[in-house]
Amino acid sequence: MAEFAITGGIGSGKTTVAKLLVTKGATLVDADQIVHGLQQSGGKVFNSIVERFGSGIVKDNGELDRQKIADIVFNDPKELKELNKIVHPAVGEEMAALREKYASEDLIVLIDIPLLVTPEGNLAREEYKSFQGKIVVDCRIETAVSRLVTHRGFNENDAWARIEKQSTREQRLHHADYVIDNNGPEEKLSEQVETCWTWMQSLAKGISDN
Repeated sequence: MAEFAITGGIGSGKTTVAKLLVTKGATLVDADQIVHGLQQSGGKVFNSIVERFGSGIVKDNGELDRQKIADIVFNDPKELKELNKIVHPAVGEEMAALREKYASEDLIVLIDIPLLVTPEGNLAREEYKSFQGKIVVDCRIETAVSRLVTHRGFNENDAWARIEKQSTREQRLHHADYVIDNNGPEEKLSEQVETCWTWMQSLAKGISDN
């Protein structure tokens, strides 16, 4: 198994790139999907989040109101830290279990980690140094904000607030082994993904040859 991490700021197009790499043959471990599963009613962290933030964050259908949670935590660093204390350990356990499941298989595993790099500019976990490569999907902040407002219905102030809570472009690029520039048109992105996949395969082959 060869493991690669992919990261990028919110609105960078990281998820799009990850999906394109899956079509090439990568096996995806998606941190965001894991978080969603853990936060669903009956999930591992659902009750802890409700206990911490109150029943007002639960919608009529019994699921968490993610927008209400975002409104709380992205306007208060202390509350964001409290949420992360609940969610991050559980996510780490789930990701470790999936990585162990794939460890003995001849796969190229792509691990989608939005918070690969901390706001302080460090790798979030020491184990992330062991990846065969770290891919960063990069774009200008103004481009990311425009995408969030246009395609995901964000309020512009909320979009800027989310971005400011994350690591900077420079911090992510410092840790990158491969950079995909997602400022241009979609056809350019597809070309870059093709080249990136060739790079990933070459590194994976190097592992299998040793």
